[in-house]
Amino acid sequence: MAQGTAVADDRRARATARYVRMTPMKVRRVVDLIRGMEAREALSVLQFAPQAASEPVAKVLASAVANAEHNHQLDPESLIVAVAYVDEGPTLKRFRPRAQGRAFRINKRTSHITIEVESVATRPEPARPAKKAAPAKATKATKAGKAPATKATKATKAAPEKAAAEDAETTTETAAPEKATTATATKATKATAEAPAEDETVTAEPTETAETASAAEATEATEATEATEATEATEATETVETAPAAEAAEAAEAAPAKKAAPRARKATRATASDEASDQTDETTEEGTR
Repeated sequence: MAQGTAVADDRRARATARYVRMTPMKVRRVVDLIRGMEAREALSVLQFAPQAASEPVAKVLASAVANAEHNHQLDPESLIVAVAYVDEGPTLKRFRPRAQGRAFRINKRTSHITIEVESVATRPEPARPAKKAAPAKATKATKAGKAPATKATKATKAAPEKAAAEDAETTTETAAPEKATTATATKATKATAEAPAEDETVTAEPTETAETASAAEATEATEATEATEATEATEATETVETAPAAEAAEAAEAAPAKKAAPRARKATRATASDEASDQTDETTEEGTR
């Protein structure tokens, strides 16, 4: 156990400030800021900290770094704040005089600041978890490896398809002359079949003429019926068109007659009134005479 503690003491350096005239509560606020930080970084933080306790804490930390460098030959760049705590020291009791001879007590508290620094160079590093990016890269590599394989499979699949297309072209080329020979053969057979048919047509001419005559008569009859139907339709349309025209003419003739009737009545009334006025004039003249 003694050997183990000696090894631990060789890796660590300590500094203590006792009877600091500050309350432990105020000092602990500053000590909690630098616990676990690197020594150089902790010194820079304490330099710009607004608390009043940052000055004594920075002095203790600088003393611990100097002890590690000169007493234990440790690298100052590899030091971290391993332990930092504050103990309560003795309290100084003072009195404040108050009214009517009273005295109120004032407690002047003190603190003991302790900081230990440790070298990280000899400290075993904790095991880090395996990175997850490695399997992702492996999967990408496998995908990249599969890509040419898939291209090769596509090429192998396309090869038989091309071969089949070429075979189909050759078969069509070979089938073309065969079709030509079959076409000539069918033409020859049709010609041989048509030769006796012509003889039959020669013998069957009278029957064909009779059929054509009956067909001509039927066509003439249909044309005549169509002509009669067309004439009837035109006459019907003419009658339909003339009927409204005649009605319109009659209405036009009746309109002036209707208008003239009230005018004639007005004229007759006017003449009657004139005659009555003449008669009254004559009677008045006779009466005056």
